[in-house]
Amino acid sequence: MGENDRMTPGAHTDGTRAVLIVEDSENSAATIEMALSGIPGVSVLLATSGVEALRIMEQPGSAVQAIITDLNMPRMDGFELIRRVREDGRTSAMPIIVVSADTDPETPERIAQMKVDAFFPKPFSPAQVCKKLEQLLNATTP
Repeated sequence: MGENDRMTPGAHTDGTRAVLIVEDSENSAATIEMALSGIPGVSVLLATSGVEALRIMEQPGSAVQAIITDLNMPRMDGFELIRRVREDGRTSAMPIIVVSADTDPETPERIAQMKVDAFFPKPFSPAQVCKKLEQLLNATTP
C-alpha cells in the first residue's frame, strides 16, 4: 500500500488540508480557487457536479477536509450532495460552505436545516468565503 492509503482523513501526508470546490461555472470555480490559494496549507480539488465530488471523496486516501459547493449543477445538485455527505458517518461533520446564485426564498432555511456551515449568495466576496473557511478548518483541526 502506498503512503496515501494510510493517511488520516482531513490531512495530507505533507500537512496540507484539501478543500473540494464543487462548481459547474468555470469562472466561479476559478475565483474561489484563486482566493483559496492565499490560505497557507490548503490544497484545492475541483469537481463540476455532486456525482464527481462524491467520486473524488470516495477515492482511497481522499483527504477532503471541507467542501465549498454550488447548488444548481447538472447530474447531481448541491442539495443532494450535501444530503449524502451529512448522511455518511465518515463525512457527516465535514464543514460545508454554499456559494450559490439560487434565488429561491426558501433556500437559506433549507440549507440551514441540512446543517450547512455558511451560505454566500452570488455575487459573493471571495475574501469572506476564505475567512469563513479558515475559521471552519481551524475549528476542526485537532
